[in-house]
Amino acid sequence: MKRIFKATVLSLSLLLFLSTITGNTTLASPQDNQSEIDSNERLNVAHRGASGHAPEHTIPSYELGDQMNGDYIEIDLQMTKDGVLVAMHDETVDRTTDGTGLVKDYTLEELKKLDAGSWFNEENPEKAKPSYEGLEVPTLEEVIQTFGKDKRYYIETKSPEVYPGMEKELLRVLEKYELTPENEERGTVLIQSFSKASLLKMHDLAPNMPLVQLIHYVTPATITNQELQEINRYAVGVGMSYNQIDQEYVEKVRESGLLIHPYTVNEKEDMKRLLDWGVTGMFTNYPDRLDDVMDDFEDEDENEEDED
Repeated sequence: MKRIFKATVLSLSLLLFLSTITGNTTLASPQDNQSEIDSNERLNVAHRGASGHAPEHTIPSYELGDQMNGDYIEIDLQMTKDGVLVAMHDETVDRTTDGTGLVKDYTLEELKKLDAGSWFNEENPEKAKPSYEGLEVPTLEEVIQTFGKDKRYYIETKSPEVYPGMEKELLRVLEKYELTPENEERGTVLIQSFSKASLLKMHDLAPNMPLVQLIHYVTPATITNQELQEINRYAVGVGMSYNQIDQEYVEKVRESGLLIHPYTVNEKEDMKRLLDWGVTGMFTNYPDRLDDVMDDFEDEDENEEDED
């Protein structure tokens, strides 16, 4: 469902200005194709699926996120000992399975023997389901095979320094299922990372792939024009913890032409405030809550337009 901003679309002259000030770089600016991504659509990103309701990074969690009107299926990537990309947030299997140790020390066959769902039942008895017991860790390919090309995917390269070749393998999988910008509408897949090096590798491998630079702040967020210009060279957006930003930060990012997708927003009051500030989407463990807030927000927009 399209969600329209109160603010008008950034002018073409601003984009031309940004391309001019970054013209001395050898990188192709993602902003050249920015028009192919709807910057007026607010994204409801189901964080690790509907992970507030089901075991994160499992097929049932992704299915529930889709049913709750999540716009993107968010997948964190780790890589097995035999080079298979799997959906898991942590480098270790300890928190979300009944196993122990590093993902990279498991073959896929070994990883598939772990129980990736029972922990959720134990921690959330009010949401527990027998069907969650014994769930498998899905591979990236299994997720894509389950949901197909009609869905959108927001993929993060986690700890890419631990997994040499992660970016090349990711692109291989996306090409196999025709999910690159050459085959699908640009924005069907977004790739994010805290690692600038990883994003630059992706940019070299697939210059038209839309990338999002994650930024970690331990104090209230600030960002300079120079930093924004640098990110504009290879990415279409940024993401950071929602509780470290303010309205001035959001407006500065948007004025630079970048999208902004804060994480992880679970309370309706915070969702509403961020929408008021002008974010272009957010990550949430409760996509059903965010869907409700966005519906209310759209109704307010329509009422204001009727009054005008």
